[in-house]
Amino acid sequence: MADETPEAPETGDSDEQAQAPAHAVPSEEAGEIAGSVEDAALEAAQEAQESGASAPEPVSVEPAGEGHAVPTAEAQEIAGSAEDAPLEAAQEAQEADSGAEEIDEPAPREKPAVPGAHLEVDIVPEGADPLGRGESSYEDPYAIDGESDQPQGAGEGDDEEPISEPIATAAIDLASGARYRATGKRKTAIARVTLRPGTGSYLVNGKPLDTYFPRHTLQRNIRQPLETVGYEDRMDVIARLHGGGISAQAGALRHGVSRALLEADPNLRGELKRRGFLTRDSRAKERKKAGLKKARKKPQFSKR
Repeated sequence: MADETPEAPETGDSDEQAQAPAHAVPSEEAGEIAGSVEDAALEAAQEAQESGASAPEPVSVEPAGEGHAVPTAEAQEIAGSAEDAPLEAAQEAQEADSGAEEIDEPAPREKPAVPGAHLEVDIVPEGADPLGRGESSYEDPYAIDGESDQPQGAGEGDDEEPISEPIATAAIDLASGARYRATGKRKTAIARVTLRPGTGSYLVNGKPLDTYFPRHTLQRNIRQPLETVGYEDRMDVIARLHGGGISAQAGALRHGVSRALLEADPNLRGELKRRGFLTRDSRAKERKKAGLKKARKKPQFSKR
């Protein structure tokens, strides 16, 4: 028993069979199933031919040549209608969209009108009345019946003279030794004025009026009181001014001349007061407040 050795495997053809790749061989059952599948289509065609009454008649196709089928006229009409159906549907959809766009399209935005753009520029020459009231053909459309185009206050009495007209009732004594003194004020300026008979010259702090007040507007304001009473060529003015600036001194001088005329003729009070010559201009610079830079100017506020 111990001496028996295992037999060595045989070499040769067995080795080649072991090394060769194995091929799958279908079984008999699988072959039968495949054959039955192939025959099913043929059997179905034969059964359809045998029952010709129940089956629909096939469309006859006339051979036009070898291997080509020509469709009938009915088939061509059906095929053409089928091909045209998508195009017709697309056209109908496009027409519907265009109609909807025409209906839903918003109105174009209009540029807002500028107020007064239709008005024409009317340039009025200097010195002309912009309303044309000086013309004889002008009629006030808003005037009440019976009212005239006279300025305010002029229609109260026909005997009332305009403000620009000189006072004709002034009666001042122009004797050789007549002196009329008064004091005028404006802001911090003070003017001590003396009127005396003369030729209408002005002497302000020892200088002529044109030299002391070079501005034409100030000169005209100073001459207004004497021109109003009509004595601008028959009385001289001597004044001493101090304080304030040049504009304040001119206002103080005018106020002083008006008061001196009132000393010469007290009956001139009504006319001079109505024209504003006797009213003391009380306007002055407002005082500085504590905590502020000026009268009302506040320091810059810084949040941080």
